[in-house]
Amino acid sequence: MPSARFPARFIARVLAALFAALMYAASVGAAEEVRYNLVELRAEASREVPNDLMSARLSVEAHDSSPADVAAALNRATAEAIITAAAFDRVKAQTGQTFTYPVYDRSQRLIGWRGRADVRVESQDFQALAQLAAKLQPSMQLGGIAFTISPAERRKVESELISGAVEAFRARALIAQRALGGKSYRIRNISLDTGGSPQPRPYAMARAAPAAAGADVPPPMFEGGETHVQVTASGQIEVE
Repeated sequence: MPSARFPARFIARVLAALFAALMYAASVGAAEEVRYNLVELRAEASREVPNDLMSARLSVEAHDSSPADVAAALNRATAEAIITAAAFDRVKAQTGQTFTYPVYDRSQRLIGWRGRADVRVESQDFQALAQLAAKLQPSMQLGGIAFTISPAERRKVESELISGAVEAFRARALIAQRALGGKSYRIRNISLDTGGSPQPRPYAMARAAPAAAGADVPPPMFEGGETHVQVTASGQIEVE
């Protein structure tokens, strides 16, 4: 019979709590399976990819006694450049930075205003962009040329390299398994890193002043070079 000091209802609650605690401890023990021979691995797959996208910056400068006149001259020049670029279907053009600043003499007296405006052009057709640059150079200065791979080409190459990176990871996992004397292995986790978009490769060229008005400028010749694209597979395996 239940003790007078411990009613039957109290004893039943204590037993139920103890049973629940034992079941929880058993489940935690089963979930916390001991892991052995965990190995961190990293493997890469890479390729040199020909650059298929060219970008360039053309700039124009103006000076006058009035900031409004400087701004107007810059706006006219960039507008004419955009209109000229519109004739080249495979070239994208857009206005870039424009700024105006005062000019002082040695006595710190304001003697005028200067300004500069940029037009940025981009194309996968290097020849078309070179022809446009030659057409704009009588009134603008060419500079800031860079080459890279287009987003579509980069996605395509990365998709192809993912398989190579995973295969390289599996090959290293097999090497680790054999080195540890294991019978097999399993991948516990793996992640893929494409490294993000690479910086465009700048093209070194001499700085030259705009050609004289009406002068013919031959199209410049460019070599796009290559970009290193890499996919990295990193993760953890368990050797059994």
